[in-house]
Parts: sequence; C-alpha cells; structure tokens
Amino acid sequence: MERIDKVLANSGYGTRTEIKKLIKTKVVQVDGLLVKDPGMRVDPNTQDILIHGKQIQYRKFIYLMMNKPQGVISATEDNLHETVIDLLEPEHKVFEPFPVGRLDIDTTGLLLITNDGEFAHRLLAPKKHVAKRYRATLSAPVGEKEIEIFKNGVILDYEYKCLPAELILNKKSPDSIESDDVDVIIYEGKHHQVKKMFLSVGCEVQTLERLEMGPYKLDLELEPGEYQEFEPLPEHLSD
Repeated sequence: MERIDKVLANSGYGTRTEIKKLIKTKVVQVDGLLVKDPGMRVDPNTQDILIHGKQIQYRKFIYLMMNKPQGVISATEDNLHETVIDLLEPEHKVFEPFPVGRLDIDTTGLLLITNDGEFAHRLLAPKKHVAKRYRATLSAPVGEKEIEIFKNGVILDYEYKCLPAELILNKKSPDSIESDDVDVIIYEGKHHQVKKMFLSVGCEVQTLERLEMGPYKLDLELEPGEYQEFEPLPEHLSD
C-alpha cells in the first residue's frame, strides 16, 4: 500500500504539493469514492484510481541512464556540491531515485539511477562480480607488462589483492607496443580502485570515463549531464 499522493506523482500528475491541490478540486476517485486525504493508502495494482473519470497509468519504478559530467557527485543530496539528482527533471525526481553505485567527482560516463533497490543490489553485490568497463588517459604509457600485472590481480595499499582485471591498449597504430589511452575492465568496486591500480604501476589517471556496467552501455549520443530512461533486463528487476 502506498500514499495516493505518491502514486499520482509517480504517474506524472505533478509534485506532491500539486497533487494535494488536485485532490482539493474533487477530481480524484478510488474505487468510486472521492479522495479527500492525500495520505490515503491505496494499492494501485488492485484498485481503480481515476482522475477526471480516467484510469491512471501507474508505475512504481524508474530507470535512468546518465552521462555523468565532471564536478557533479554521485549522491542524492550534498551541502557543498551539485549532485546527479539535481540534474533530473521534476517528473523524475518525484520517484526519489538514487545512483547505482558511485563515480568520483571528476569521473565521467555511465551512471544508472533508479528507485528500485533490488535492481541496484543485483548490480552492486560483491558476489555478483559485475563487469565495469572504464576508459582512461594516463600520465605515462603502459604495455604488455601492465596487462599481465592487471591479469594477475593488482595489490592495493600493500594488503588487498584485486580480482583479475582486463587491461586493453587502445593503440594508435598496429605497430605500437604501448598506449596511454586504455580501457580497463574490473569485476569489483573498491574505493578509487581504477586510479589506485594505475598508481601501483607508476601511472596517474588523467581522465576516467565509465562506458559499461554489466550489460548496460553508455549511449554515446548523451551529452555530459544528459540522461534518458532505459529498459532494464528482467533478471535485474525486483521479484
């Protein structure tokens, strides 16, 4: 059961404040009865909810793909910095979504945003080992030696050994043996992991962009800060 004002907000009829005003106009009905209280509990899956005599189209969850820009943090709120939620339109904010995992403030690229906790869990749970692909530019070139190091598991902070990772050289020519523009695929998500992995082999990450998270790939037509709705795969949805 959910509050009627939340149900109507999630159905695109305005903010909670706007819904309260709408209810006062006596145009909202549930199972033929006039709604007077915006806090009234309803089941949108089993009850008939009408506005101006028309059945509402309700959805509980929302799924957004954002091309996260630099300088914005992956959080729902912050007193100092703009957040990814601040970039959303009001009709999406009403779902009270949150970012699926985090990207550093200076990291760009694919960020999934939802209010479906089970969807987020199935992508973030450590035991799932969901692949995440990043593109990095580095302060120094890397080559076959670093590929082997990443493949065997980089040791971070003198104690933790990462899961094996894939380092892919984006060579400027077939004859190149080194590259300072690389893709890296990791299967976990430790704090600042990619940056620390490259530091362990003597390189600083200058730019970092996430391209993929599991089966979800960044739509390259999205400009930084833009987002769009997407259809999640059935195996990641709430039961």
